[in-house]
Amino acid sequence: MRIAQILAAVALLGGVAVQATLWAEGGTPATVPEAGAGIPLAPAKAAAVTQPSAAGAWGGIRSGQEATLSDRVVDYKIEASLDPVKHTVDGKQRLTWRNRSNEPVRSVYVHLYLNAFQNAGSTFFTEQRKSGTGFRTGVDTKDGDWGYMELRRVQQGGANVPWTYVHPDGGPATDQTVVRMDLPQAVAPGGSTTLDINFFDQLPRVVARSGYFGTFHLVAQWFPKIGVLELPGERGATAVRWNAHEYHAQSEFYADFGAYDVKLTVPNAFTVGATGEQQGEPVEKDGKRTYHFMQGDVHDFAWTADSRTAKPLTSTWHGEGSPEVKITVLFPPEYASHAEPALKSTKDSLDYFSRTLGPYPYKTVTVVVPPYNANEAGGMEYPTFFTADNFGDVSPGTIGEAGLDFVTIHEFGHGYFYGILANNEFEEPMLDEGLNEYWDNRMLHAIGRKYYAASSLTRRLGFAPQVDFLHIERLGTPRDEPADPIGQNAYDRLQGVGPVYSRTALAMHDLEAQLGKEVLERSFKEFYRRWKFRHPSIADLRETLAEASGQRALVEKVFAQQVYSIERVDDRVAKFSSDELVPLPGIHLVNGKRAELTEDQAEEQADKQRKAWEKAHPDAKPGTGPFPYLTRVTVRRRGADVPQVLVVEFADGSKETVNWGGAERWHTFEWTKPVKAVSARIDPDNKNLLDVNKLDDSRTLKADGSAARRWTFDFAAIIQSLIALIATV
Repeated sequence: MRIAQILAAVALLGGVAVQATLWAEGGTPATVPEAGAGIPLAPAKAAAVTQPSAAGAWGGIRSGQEATLSDRVVDYKIEASLDPVKHTVDGKQRLTWRNRSNEPVRSVYVHLYLNAFQNAGSTFFTEQRKSGTGFRTGVDTKDGDWGYMELRRVQQGGANVPWTYVHPDGGPATDQTVVRMDLPQAVAPGGSTTLDINFFDQLPRVVARSGYFGTFHLVAQWFPKIGVLELPGERGATAVRWNAHEYHAQSEFYADFGAYDVKLTVPNAFTVGATGEQQGEPVEKDGKRTYHFMQGDVHDFAWTADSRTAKPLTSTWHGEGSPEVKITVLFPPEYASHAEPALKSTKDSLDYFSRTLGPYPYKTVTVVVPPYNANEAGGMEYPTFFTADNFGDVSPGTIGEAGLDFVTIHEFGHGYFYGILANNEFEEPMLDEGLNEYWDNRMLHAIGRKYYAASSLTRRLGFAPQVDFLHIERLGTPRDEPADPIGQNAYDRLQGVGPVYSRTALAMHDLEAQLGKEVLERSFKEFYRRWKFRHPSIADLRETLAEASGQRALVEKVFAQQVYSIERVDDRVAKFSSDELVPLPGIHLVNGKRAELTEDQAEEQADKQRKAWEKAHPDAKPGTGPFPYLTRVTVRRRGADVPQVLVVEFADGSKETVNWGGAERWHTFEWTKPVKAVSARIDPDNKNLLDVNKLDDSRTLKADGSAARRWTFDFAAIIQSLIALIATV
C-alpha cells in the first residue's frame, strides 16, 4: 500500500486531518503552511448568481471570426495506457495553462475526481450516506471495487511541484478530490505555464459515471484537471477567485475550454471510442494499438474501451451552418437492437437542437450503449461523446423504446447545454440539467412523439396507454411542498437534485406558455449566440430572456418566484354556481302600491312562467328558460401569483373569458345571462404545469367524466414514471 493510501486510511479511522500534508515527487511528504495560497476560492455554498456578467466576460461574445471557437485557456497533451485486466490507466500529461488575470498566480487548484471512489470517507460517499440514497440504481461498492487517482510526478520547468489536498467545500478530511499545487515559478498576468504530470488511475467497478465492468471500461474524470480562475464580472465574481469544488454526490463538473491531444494505448482486441476526432489509423506495436484523438474548444475528454464491442454502426449528418458530422454508435452484441434506434434519435436531436438553438460546431458524435450490468455508466455526457442506456426490449411501442429514445435525446442535448453553453454544474445545475430537460420535452412535443406505457406483453393484452413525458415531469416533481429553488446548487438540497430537472422543465414550459413559442425560441437562440463557448450564469440567462423577449417584468417575476426562491403554485376554482333570478318573496311595489308576494306565491308564479315558456319553446336546450341566470365563480390562490385565465361555458355554447392575476388571494366573478353556466375552468390551455393539483382547476354543474378521465391519465402516467423515468444525473 502506498503512503498516500496509508495516510488516507489512518485519517478515515482516526480522524487525522490530511489537508495540510503535501506530497512531492514520488509521494514524499513535505510540510508547509496551509496559508499563503494567495487567490481565494469561490464560496462553498454558492448558488444562483443574481448579477449579470460583464460584457467582456470570458473574452466577450464569440463572433465566429476568431481563430478558435472558444477563448482557449488550457491545453492538454495526454498519453495513457490501459491495463484491462487490472483496470488501471498509466498516464502522463503536459498541461499548459494561461493566466487570464492581472495578478500573478503562485498556486493552482487541480481536480482528482477519481478519488471520490477511493474510500467511504470521500465527500461523495459521505453525502450518499447522509441522504440515504445511492447513485441511480444504488450499486454498492464492495471490497476490491474501489478506485483512485495517484499523482506520481508534478514538475514545472523541471522543478518539482509540491501539492496538498484541500477541501474548498469543507468536506471530510479524508476527501482527496482537490489538490492545491504551489508553483516554484509564479505565472505572470497574461502569461502561461506548463506542468508535466505523471499519474496513475485505478478504475473503480462502475458505480457512478466512470469505471469498469468485465471488459467494458468507461474512462471519465480520469486525468488531473485544473480548476477555473474566474475574473471580476464573471459569474458574480467581484475579485479574482479560483472555482474548484469537491466531487459531490449529486453534482457534476466545471472547467475551462481548451484543446485536447490524447493518445490511448490498449490491447489489439479492444475497440476505442472517445471525445473528438480520431487522427488516422491506430498504430500497432507489441500486441497493442495506440489511438490518437484531438479536439479543440471543449472542456473535458472521456473514452471507452471494450473487447466485446460489436462492429460499430456509423453514419453522417448534414445540417445548415454545421460541418459534416460523423456519428458512431458503439454497442455490445447483446444490445445490437439498440444501435439503429440510438442512431436515429441522435440524428433527430442534431436536426432539432441545431435548428432551434444554433449550429452543432463539432465533426463527431460518439454514442456508447453500455453492456448488461453496467447501467451506472449509462446516461452520461461528455463533449462529442455520451453514453445512452440499455433496455431489454426496444421494439416499437414498448417502454424500452421510450427509455432509449429519451435518454439518447437527453444525453445528446447535454452537448449543447453542458458542452457549448458551459455552465458551472456544481453551482447552477439548472442551466444544464434543467434547461436540457426542458428542451428535450420541447423537442418531443414539436415532433409529435408520445410513448406507450407498456411492454410487449401488455401491448398484446391490449393495455398500452400513451404518455407524454412532460406529464411525467409534473408527477415527478415536488409541487405541494417544494423545498429548494431550482437555482440552488447541486449538492445542498433537501429534496436532491431531481427537481432541478423536472421543476425547471415545468417552469420554463409555463414561461413559454406566457411568452409564446416563437418569442421563447427566439430568446433562447439569442442566449446561444451570446453565450456559446463561454460560461453563463443564471443571471445571464435571465437578462438574455428579458431583453430578447421584450417581457422583462414577466421574466423577472418567474425567476424571482421559482429560480431565486421557491413558491408553490396553487390556484383553484373554489366555488361555482349558476342560479335562476326568479321572483323573490317579500313586499314589492305593484302599480304604485305595496303588495306582499309570499314564498308559495313566488314559487307558483315561477312555475307558471316556466311552463308557459317551455310550451312556447318546445326545442329549447337545457339551461335556458324565462329567467336570467346569475353565475358566480370564486377562484382562490394559495401560492405564487401567476397569470391565469378563467373560462366559463354556458348552456348555449357561449363562453366568458377573463384574466386573473395580482396580489389578491381570491376573487369572485359574476355574470347575468339568459342561459345557465355549465362549467368553469382556470388555465384551460395548461399553461401552468407547476400547479399543485390540476383536478381542482375546473368545476361543472352536471355530471362530467373529464375529471375521471384526468385521473385515469394521471394513473397511467404514474405507472409509466415508476417503470421508465430516467434519472440521468
